[in-house]
Amino acid sequence: MDVQHLVKMANQIEQFFRSEPDADSAVAGIESHLRRNWDPRMRAAIMQHCAQGGEGLGELAKRAVLKLPPLPSRGTS
Repeated sequence: MDVQHLVKMANQIEQFFRSEPDADSAVAGIESHLRRNWDPRMRAAIMQHCAQGGEGLGELAKRAVLKLPPLPSRGTS
């Protein structure tokens, strides 16, 4: 998965939500969009990128990624 493409997409979503008058509302909108519309593999990749510093991610997008719930582990019992 090309993380730079995911960063670009997340920043485009951030740009859309920047019209929100309140930054917390914008972050919530971005987080909701990522949770509802991004494949779990995409979310996992952007979450890992953010955990490693989130280079290239906009401030609001980074805050939104940090709010995403953890993905279930894929280990076997």
